[in-house]
Amino acid sequence: MRFFIEAFEGFRIAMGALGANKLRAFLTLLGIIVGVSTVIGIISLTDGLDVAFGEQISALGSDVLYINKYPWVGRESWEAYRNRKDITMDEVDALKKFGTLFEAVSPTVQTRRTVKYRNRSLENVTIVGTDDSRTSGVYPQFGRDLNPLDVANRRQVCVIGYDVAEKLFTDTDPIGKYLKISGRNYLVIGVMEKQGDVFGQTLDQEAKIPIGAFFKMYGRNRNISIQVKVKDPLLMEEARDEIRGILRRVRTVPPGEEDDFAINQMDMIMRMYQSLTGGLYAAAVGVGAISLLVGGIGIMNIMLVSVTERTREIGIRKAIGAKRRNLLWQFLIESVMISLIGGVIGIAAGFGLGKLVASVSPLPAAVSPLAVLLGMGFSSAVGIFFGIYPASKAARLDPIVALRHE
Repeated sequence: MRFFIEAFEGFRIAMGALGANKLRAFLTLLGIIVGVSTVIGIISLTDGLDVAFGEQISALGSDVLYINKYPWVGRESWEAYRNRKDITMDEVDALKKFGTLFEAVSPTVQTRRTVKYRNRSLENVTIVGTDDSRTSGVYPQFGRDLNPLDVANRRQVCVIGYDVAEKLFTDTDPIGKYLKISGRNYLVIGVMEKQGDVFGQTLDQEAKIPIGAFFKMYGRNRNISIQVKVKDPLLMEEARDEIRGILRRVRTVPPGEEDDFAINQMDMIMRMYQSLTGGLYAAAVGVGAISLLVGGIGIMNIMLVSVTERTREIGIRKAIGAKRRNLLWQFLIESVMISLIGGVIGIAAGFGLGKLVASVSPLPAAVSPLAVLLGMGFSSAVGIFFGIYPASKAARLDPIVALRHE
């Protein structure tokens, strides 16, 4: 009980001293505010990017393996892989025939073209040739998706992205209308739900057609990508091994030679992204630490000035019975309060900065409890560390000498 009474008394005296020198206290806070707000702002933006990036990765399918000619992430340059054989429908057929751990296998091939509806046109639309196998969780918002008959008969039908429908069919229902792709009419049978952007590329400006119709228009001499949806996410490694075995046999890769194809997965990009944001975290902490160091030096300086100004007060308090720990506690509380107030303002400013950037740019921001704890912890540590010396100096003053001080 006595401890709490002494703590409250020390807190009251400390706040009174800060209130008596408001401008000086505020100027001392600036270093702490800048340091904490820098750390909080960058962490809130980075956490927001992590959340948004994770959602985009999940939308593309965490249980899907992507077979490509080139690896998504690698130490080698593009030239190291350009001489590999193209992936063809032979690999697709083999995976469908011999795979045991796959729920769906879907080939995709694409190009960019201008599409037209009546007197309207839209450039850089991604024309995707694929089949009716479903490897993603994206469904048509209106109409229907490709079906086996569409694929088998190479029908000239298409499922368009949300942006294509919005920009070309602004005043009419696109279902049942004809879209002109490379001079040929394609019946619109569905409109995909809005997917947004991934890696800065929109997923809503595309037209999906049967892969046979794609080959008929643009030729079969094209490299194919294959999406393999695994039955259970826990079987991803086993599925990768099964894919490697099937593809090495189909592509006649000799024993001992490396694969001439790549099995990619979304978590590869996620790991690369996290390594990049890890550097951003480190930079934020470094900049914040420098600012906090400057702020801490300012706190020590102002506390030493305060001890000098209040030397006579210290002597009086010692003369009437104040102990060293009472004075140590009083000045330490004052130092910590300066730092904590700066930390609270810095946290609020950091989150405000993050929200401001998020409101005027595509960068998202997220409030993280870890960031709050980090900001409060940093500011408290600075207050304690840089307040110990001034507080101990005040506690060690000789009362007789202090009373003689003018």
